[in-house]
Amino acid sequence: MTAPFHITTIAEYHRLMELPKPLHPLISVIKFADIKRRPGKCPASIVHNFYSVALKRDVTTKMRYGQQKLDFDEGVMHFMAPKQVLSVEITSEEELKHSGWLLLIHPDFLWNTSLSKKIKLYQYFSYQVNEALHLSEKEETLVIEIIQKIEQEYHSNIDNFSQNVIVAQIELLLTYSERFYQRQFITRKKAHHSTLQQLEDLLTDYFAEQLNFKGLPTVEFVAEKLNISANYLSRLLQSLTGQSTKQFIQDRVIELAKEKLAGSDLTVNEIAYSLGFEHPQSFSKLFRLKTNLSPVAFRHSFK
Repeated sequence: MTAPFHITTIAEYHRLMELPKPLHPLISVIKFADIKRRPGKCPASIVHNFYSVALKRDVTTKMRYGQQKLDFDEGVMHFMAPKQVLSVEITSEEELKHSGWLLLIHPDFLWNTSLSKKIKLYQYFSYQVNEALHLSEKEETLVIEIIQKIEQEYHSNIDNFSQNVIVAQIELLLTYSERFYQRQFITRKKAHHSTLQQLEDLLTDYFAEQLNFKGLPTVEFVAEKLNISANYLSRLLQSLTGQSTKQFIQDRVIELAKEKLAGSDLTVNEIAYSLGFEHPQSFSKLFRLKTNLSPVAFRHSFK
């Protein structure tokens, strides 16, 4: 596998994409239509040292949202944090046709501002491409208006207020994006319930294979199996069940433990091992935490 092409500065990105030199070394506002270099001639994988916020329009390639096809025909937003790898796969010239905006922000531009630490709290910077934000027409219009205000300030003469004005607009853009993502969790409940069922089935199959001691399933394991990033899965479950992924897994473990305690003659230790616990004491501790009863006391309640 070829190592990703590393881009350390925004100026390097401009050179790679055959764009004019950026007006500021730490921030840039780019129109996709202005990029001269064809994506097919770019490195297959790129990693850069700055944040990127992309709004793509008129995307002709058939994208998918998790396991579901897109049901929004307007703008698609994607967010990347520094040091993340972006991979591009082009199969035809038709897939190259899209317009929109790209905002590049070096972390040093945010230094000594309130957004410097706050930007790391926006979980969508670690979402996968197939978890992009799909905008309604109204949302897209609002996002473009904010980006255009950033662009206007970017092209103005720099003064003592320039950084604060741009940072304020970036924070507004990210806050609206957070709101729109929350809307997306609500409007795509049908698709998300399908993912929830897939998670249920995954955990059922996992614990059914008792001959193989594998340990308790981790959040990262189930997210990878569902082709969803761990952060996105956690927010999805929070919107549907009010639980984090870890809590959801633990509750499923306790449900299975109750079935085994009530309907089998297995010892508590055997049940603990069959559920993936390395130490029975850890199982008993979790069971008591979730039920306020020890496994033995729960079993006796059925006699």
